[in-house]
Amino acid sequence: KKYFEEISANISKFGIHALIVIGGFEAFVGGLELVEGRARFEELCIPLCIIPATVSNNVPGSDFSIGADTALNTITITCDLIKQSAAGTKRRVFIIETMGGFCGYLATMAGLAAGADAAYIFEEPFSSRDLQANVDHLTEKMKTSVKRGLVLRNERCSENYTTDFIYNLYSEEGKGVFDCRKNVLGHMQQGGCPTPFDRNFGTKMGAKAVAWITGKIRECSRHGRIFANTADSACLLGMRKRSLVFQPIAELRQQTDFEHRIPKEQWWLRLRPILKILAKYNIELDTSETAHLEHLTRKVLVPEATP
Repeated sequence: KKYFEEISANISKFGIHALIVIGGFEAFVGGLELVEGRARFEELCIPLCIIPATVSNNVPGSDFSIGADTALNTITITCDLIKQSAAGTKRRVFIIETMGGFCGYLATMAGLAAGADAAYIFEEPFSSRDLQANVDHLTEKMKTSVKRGLVLRNERCSENYTTDFIYNLYSEEGKGVFDCRKNVLGHMQQGGCPTPFDRNFGTKMGAKAVAWITGKIRECSRHGRIFANTADSACLLGMRKRSLVFQPIAELRQQTDFEHRIPKEQWWLRLRPILKILAKYNIELDTSETAHLEHLTRKVLVPEATP
């Protein structure tokens, strides 16, 4: 906010008529501040579009962010390679730390894809009893034909249950049954070639954003000047249920946990029970027709009234 005067001066100096901001949670917060600054600085009254792009997938208003799929693929491939390294070694458990800030998307989805025995995330609080239960489960697993384990941990899932703590706990409690190794994947998750999904997703988002911003410039142009101060002139372009939609940034404020930099509601949390089912835990899951499924919508046909 302290740079508003400098930003406004540069917008005027370079004749900027609109902004397309590509970025993560910081881009979202920056967009909110620019909208708030419109009341004081007329130069900020220009169309604004934010495109979510972060491996953390933690931007409110969008189910997916550009880059998250690439990071997820990198983590999954690395987990597969690490598991393969234990092919000649029996009874070994790997503790792997993933990125994502407070958002557990990468840990959860990579856990599903790589067949993890557990995935610790901030959104689902856990205790030492849960850790012990996971150790006991792995102890029983070592009696089967699959004598290896994989545990994922989101980097900020807990202030006290760190990667080192979990590694030491598993090593001590599993002594004589299995040995333990840990890996912090680090910034390799932010590198690599983009996946086909991310490439196509980025192309679609870019094209849609340019078309929207062009229309807004025409709509808000008056006597050679651009003036846009309505809520729908500053939007975030996000994917919602397989559709690309524009949502006013101001309306997304209520959906955001600013302290932990995550949306208050996240669709992928509903997949967490499947993680335990695949790891062969005994849990109950509602699979009836009345269960709510995110990707299915029922259309109710209302018969026309007869004259």
